[in-house]
Amino acid sequence: MSHRASRQLTVVTGATGAIGRRVVSGLLKAGRSARGTSRRPERASLPPGAEVAYGDLNSPSSLRDAFDGVSQLVLIAVPETIDDVLALARSQGIEHVVLISSAAVTAGYDTTYNATAEEAVQGSGLQWSIVRPGEFATNSLLIWGPSISRSRRVVEPFPDQVGHPVHEDDVAEVVLANLLDSRRRGRIDTIIGPDSLTKREQIAAIASAVGETITLDEVTAREARAFYQEQGGFAAANADFLFGFESYDGVEGVADEPHETTAPEDGTYLTLDQITGAAARPYQQWAHDHAPDFS
Repeated sequence: MSHRASRQLTVVTGATGAIGRRVVSGLLKAGRSARGTSRRPERASLPPGAEVAYGDLNSPSSLRDAFDGVSQLVLIAVPETIDDVLALARSQGIEHVVLISSAAVTAGYDTTYNATAEEAVQGSGLQWSIVRPGEFATNSLLIWGPSISRSRRVVEPFPDQVGHPVHEDDVAEVVLANLLDSRRRGRIDTIIGPDSLTKREQIAAIASAVGETITLDEVTAREARAFYQEQGGFAAANADFLFGFESYDGVEGVADEPHETTAPEDGTYLTLDQITGAAARPYQQWAHDHAPDFS
């Protein structure tokens, strides 16, 4: 038996992120070998039993050692380099790639970023699976977390906007299913959370989880953009898109996401139970899981 076949080694890019770390842990629990890539391997702190290797998707040649002896690849989309990354994967004998994309492709908003990466994967000659997560529940932490932690306050221009935020554990379970079951190759799954919640209801769920009142400041889109640009981080980087000043693809003056975002009931947007049969995690569970992060 070959080294590759005996180890069933999977390399996970973005292994220190919310999804990647959970995929690495799930592979180890399933008895598979896992290797995570990081630009700072010494600080990766992956689960015990996981390998860690240096790798930067912006520099495909840096992934050569990380891809050695690997049969499967979990890939974060970087359209600028994906062709070179996939070429390296083929040359190293990788057989199957699971691409983490975005539900914005399903909705038609993303035509230049994740959509480009999907096209490259599908035309790569490798076996593939694609996971398109909808709105991550963790966006609540990245956008509202600083002001909730500091002053128990949320600034929001669209409090009645409806969404289906998905728990990162649900996304990781779909990625794992694709890695562990060869019958799932060639699938594209768009995964959303099981709850249809307004921003107002999401804030209330966080308040319940932390056990304190959170004030909702309803402001204009311009005021919200200014607030979050000053806050910095993820919220600042995405403020123009979030508040309707540019499209998902970065076209200024075009707002392509409506403020009513209820997913159509046409079988395109699925919850974890509809994809794998496992129970989908409600947003309230996510809020309780992350309550300490809002302290």
